[in-house]
Amino acid sequence: MFPKAVDQHKLGKPLVSNGLGVIYVLISAGYLFLLYYIGSTNSDSVINYPAALPLAGCVLFGGFMGLIDDWMDLRWRYKAFLPLVASLPLAVQRETMGVEATTMATYIFGKVDFGVWFYVVIIPIIVTVTTNAVNQLGGLNGLETVCPSVVMIGLMLTSPEKNILLVVPLLTYLLLAGWNFAGKIFVGNTGSFAAGITLASYAIVANNEQTLLISIFPFIFNSSIILLNVFIFGKTAHLILEGNKLRSNNRRSLLTLIAYYKPSTEKKLVVIVSLLVALSTFTAVLVWFMS
Repeated sequence: MFPKAVDQHKLGKPLVSNGLGVIYVLISAGYLFLLYYIGSTNSDSVINYPAALPLAGCVLFGGFMGLIDDWMDLRWRYKAFLPLVASLPLAVQRETMGVEATTMATYIFGKVDFGVWFYVVIIPIIVTVTTNAVNQLGGLNGLETVCPSVVMIGLMLTSPEKNILLVVPLLTYLLLAGWNFAGKIFVGNTGSFAAGITLASYAIVANNEQTLLISIFPFIFNSSIILLNVFIFGKTAHLILEGNKLRSNNRRSLLTLIAYYKPSTEKKLVVIVSLLVALSTFTAVLVWFMS
């Protein structure tokens, strides 16, 4: 059913089924549509989350964007701006929140009301940066699934009133993460874009942007190094397989930075990066509990 892709970081470069992220997209969107239907048709239901509808739309859009990228290898200028489309339903959803619609927690000034700038600047930045940063931290078995799952758990812990929205998406992605980490499947750009846009969209509809920003610090750090090298030095990051270990002659991404100083097996590199994401997510949850 699924096309095969070469596992570049395994001896013999075996072919692995790619694009399994579509399973996450379909199950998550179906679940969110069901939540919205239950809440909208039963006024007595405890499940009444109008945010489920725009979130489902964003998941579908992220999956579609990733699917097109898997098929056509989109240029980065398109990847950078396509997520802006998902900002529209999120802005409409935030408008229903009343006085809290344009308010966001900050580290220094507490909660700040950004007014109309929240719709035209902050939401587009959150969606674009998060979606592309999650997509860029990939290439090894497990990175595209384990790391976003960790951030998803952090977001759920810090937004108990809306975390039912992520129950099935998280369980689905964790299931795919097990197979992905074992090298049995790839979720492809379909999965990574859908996961990234899920994190951004959920943080916006749950008014939980501060937790997201702290949690995805390793993703942002990785993207910053990559973009700095691409636009200033015109060079990209590469991992070299020697025996069963990956090493790098440069420091042009988070992965190559680690492999430059400590050549490691693929699984060990994934564990190290996942622990960094877990640390940043734990910090985000701690900040939330202390605030």
